[in-house]
Amino acid sequence: MVFSSIEFLIFFLPAAIGLYFLVPVAARNAVLLVASVLFYVWGSGALVLILIASIVLNFACGAVVARARTSGDRRLTVAGIAGAVAANLAILGYFKYANFIVAQVNDVGTMTGLGTIAWDGVILPIGISFYTFQAMSYVFDVARGAARPARSLVDFALYVSMFPQLVAGPIVRYATIAEALVERRTRFDDFAEGAQRFALGLVKKVVIADSVAPIADAAFATSSGDLTFSAAWIGLVAYTIQIYFDFSGYSDMAIGLGRILGFRFPENFDRPYSAHSITEFWRRWHMSLSSWFRDYLYIPLGGNRGGALRTYANLWIVFLVTGLWHGAAWTFVLWGAWHGLLLVAERLTGWRELTLRTLPAVIGARALTLLLVMAGWVLFRAPDLGAALGYYAALATPEMAGLPDAVAQAATNRASTVLSLAALVFVLPRGFRMPDLLLRDGIAGLAGRVLVVGAGYYYALTLVIAGAFTSFIYFQF
Repeated sequence: MVFSSIEFLIFFLPAAIGLYFLVPVAARNAVLLVASVLFYVWGSGALVLILIASIVLNFACGAVVARARTSGDRRLTVAGIAGAVAANLAILGYFKYANFIVAQVNDVGTMTGLGTIAWDGVILPIGISFYTFQAMSYVFDVARGAARPARSLVDFALYVSMFPQLVAGPIVRYATIAEALVERRTRFDDFAEGAQRFALGLVKKVVIADSVAPIADAAFATSSGDLTFSAAWIGLVAYTIQIYFDFSGYSDMAIGLGRILGFRFPENFDRPYSAHSITEFWRRWHMSLSSWFRDYLYIPLGGNRGGALRTYANLWIVFLVTGLWHGAAWTFVLWGAWHGLLLVAERLTGWRELTLRTLPAVIGARALTLLLVMAGWVLFRAPDLGAALGYYAALATPEMAGLPDAVAQAATNRASTVLSLAALVFVLPRGFRMPDLLLRDGIAGLAGRVLVVGAGYYYALTLVIAGAFTSFIYFQF
């Protein structure tokens, strides 16, 4: 069930929130858990059993490591962590990577004449990467004493499956909402701020991301022989805008819904296209995933404590895994390798440590970082390596040809206007944040609320009713 759908906005959400506030406080966790399971069943059917299995598995592993920590049994602690990692990665590996692995084996079998494996394909459960990583972080944090074990299976199940952030994050640490799972209250200000944040996310998704998506889709669907220089760059700018407003829009809606229900989810985006380096970009983009890999992979690998070469190797490993986390395809592996290469290069050159004191240096650093990120988005969006190479060739071959028909048709007046206005995100001051503006007193805050919560939300709602919305990009992960 997509947040930007009639089913969610008109039926599910009002019913879920209404019932949530009508029942006694002691029953709210159960109501929210049932609503979350129904939300997942709507889109995934029987695959909800994988989610339930993940909940039971990680709750049990958390209980084991909690008991081991209390008794001081280090071997049991290690066994509990190892069991959680092995089981979670086995589930994630099968559902997310089995198709890819079989395809590679069959390609080799075809080339060598050894034959192929008969394979029907595995359906990827929606959000499995997100809820698996969230559940694993609970076991890790209980083992190291960063979080107390959940008081009940219901509380833990709600933590993993809560519908606002179940499908595409942000990835929430258990300690962040542990107290709220036990006791929380929603004040009027919380409800109002949450509703405003949800409205902002809906506008980002429906009005901006979905408007420019056809341009990106048309450009990346054009064959390399027909793709012109101008079409390639327009399509890449459109996708750069689409993926940011799509994913940050989802995060805004999740954070807003959490606030309405009495939870405070972590921020997931902080103006990433204003970054002055790739290192800073990853501190601002999908921050909950970046911090997850930092705390549970990079630091355990040794971080930067083993010398320069070890640090570079650890960075490469983390970003190769980051690429694989996003998808089972060589394009995602290379996308992760690209960012790993850039981070290593920044450390070698000292770029990430530079203090930029002049306006030209600031502009240059920001423009270069954005260009490098956009170059990576080609791999992220292209359907395969061949298409990515063809797209790069078009980007690097200036010529005067116009737009192919498909791109020209997608670049309607409305789409082109939205694209031009949304491109301001590339140049706005780093300190400008729309969620902060909505909370301000005075004329500026009032104008922001009227624009977003008033005109923007209802315009987005009319687009939803007209059927002008798509699924979120990160639903595929």
